[in-house]
Amino acid sequence: MWGADAWNKLLMTPFGYGGPGSRVLITTRSETVARNMKAAHCHHVDKLGREDAWSLLKNQVLTTEENGHEVDVLKEIGLQIVEKCDGLPLAIKVMGGLLCSKEKSRFAWEDVLNDDIWSVSPMSDELNYAIYLSYKDLPSCLKQCFLHFSLKPKKSVLSVRDIVSMWICEGLLQGGSTSLEEGKRNYKELILRNLTEIDPSFPSQLICNMHDVIRSFAQFMARDETLVVHNGDTTKENLKSSNFLRLSIETKGVGSDEFEWIYLREQKLLRSLILTGNLKSQPGDSSTIFPSLHLLHIDSANIAALVESMYQLKHLRYLALKRTDMCRLPENIHEMKFLQHISLDGCESFMKLPDSIIKLQGLRFLDMDDTRVSSIPRGFRALTNLSALFGFPAYIDGDWCSLEELGSLSQLNYLSLESLENVSSALLAAKARVNAKKNLTILGLKCGGREGDGLVQGGVSESKEEEQIIEAVFDVLCPQPCIEHIKIKRYFGGRLPGWMASTAMVPLESLKILVLEQLPCCTQLPDGLCRLPYLEWIKVDGAPVIKCVGPEFVQQYNQRHRPSSQLAATFPKLQKLDFHGMEEY
Repeated sequence: MWGADAWNKLLMTPFGYGGPGSRVLITTRSETVARNMKAAHCHHVDKLGREDAWSLLKNQVLTTEENGHEVDVLKEIGLQIVEKCDGLPLAIKVMGGLLCSKEKSRFAWEDVLNDDIWSVSPMSDELNYAIYLSYKDLPSCLKQCFLHFSLKPKKSVLSVRDIVSMWICEGLLQGGSTSLEEGKRNYKELILRNLTEIDPSFPSQLICNMHDVIRSFAQFMARDETLVVHNGDTTKENLKSSNFLRLSIETKGVGSDEFEWIYLREQKLLRSLILTGNLKSQPGDSSTIFPSLHLLHIDSANIAALVESMYQLKHLRYLALKRTDMCRLPENIHEMKFLQHISLDGCESFMKLPDSIIKLQGLRFLDMDDTRVSSIPRGFRALTNLSALFGFPAYIDGDWCSLEELGSLSQLNYLSLESLENVSSALLAAKARVNAKKNLTILGLKCGGREGDGLVQGGVSESKEEEQIIEAVFDVLCPQPCIEHIKIKRYFGGRLPGWMASTAMVPLESLKILVLEQLPCCTQLPDGLCRLPYLEWIKVDGAPVIKCVGPEFVQQYNQRHRPSSQLAATFPKLQKLDFHGMEEY
């Protein structure tokens, strides 16, 4: 808890109905907050002792069991380092991330121990010296990526591709065909150095957050150019006093005021603007007040009034309008020649892409998930630089199928297809050439608009012919063995696609995530998933006619009759297994 408002204005009343003996446990960095919440008892967490602190540092530095001895001989210097971390686990963890990048030698560790930063006085205890030392050790490019990550709203879930796209579009990475891979390396390097933390709720997806103290440190370091705020009133006051290059404003939560677009009118130097929550825009409001804007990320806000002027953001590279009331993009969007990233995820009123979007030759990322887009402009195949495409609608117009437009898009890493029930034959589906996309790592296949018509809820297809067609369509949408993440939703075939039914037929050896949702007619799960070496998460939700999860789930066909001593390890990397909505199981 960072303040008592949330308790006093919202949480206290429902928690007041707890049964006799109930307790509420809170954590806070401020004893004043605890007092204002009328805490009955305060427990102060002690700092780590020398030996515990050394053990934590050593575990951070060890990469294999074999190099334990070469770390042990450095214990004397290590104890001096953890002493300077003042027993704070976070500081020790960050220091371990720094030492991981150094040689395991007395000279390298003494160099860290004797660094001048330990004696700098103006920094507060909260912005600990150890974090600064780790920051100072970052290469220049990685420093900028680290500082930019601190703009991410705390409650937002942003993927690796979202964050890396932001870095690319802000010019923090060198341009060119390798910038995406460079960005992913930088992202993973921040994890290795313990400057960001993986959220365990998202297995194998590298969704990351930043510890509050590290976030405060990053914002302190970028304070001359960047403002990150979580309250409308505070924002208004700060915006009056300075011009910033980057703004991140989050107005969700208790006590937050509605933030008005007009408050930004003096911020003419902005390059990045991230807005989440209660944003108020009015007719006549314009986005042209930001002539240098490269990145615009707006989530859960009402911004329809800004559409008309948006095309005038000539330098914009990143445009995310997630879960907003946006119903269209400007018809002359082709004038935004530098656009690389467009996300409309969750814009439930959005219905149609402008025809001129096919002229955006630099477009790499397009997300139409959870929108009402049901058609795409002909000539979509011209967007040959696309590496990520989500929510692409399948439909037929005469003898033309929208999936034909995907055939030449060979750079795709991520692809999700919607409304596949509209495809009338496997021959048309094959024109998407999914099996030829050698870089594809994420594939989503979804039928749509079928809840309530008897297919999803009743569990039986109205037409056997319809069922056979969808089975044939899914059969030809077979990815390469490099696929890492597969999601199938609302598939009403009686069997799984042939390439998935048995991993012996198509080796999905790189697969990490398998999600199967709303499969009303499937009677069997895939064979041999247990042998996939990297599979971390399996989710099956809404498979009402699967009656049994038998040996075929944990053994490949050719191993069912072998002695147990000859069987390989089952699910060697599995972290999470979810079964929901399996009424017959």
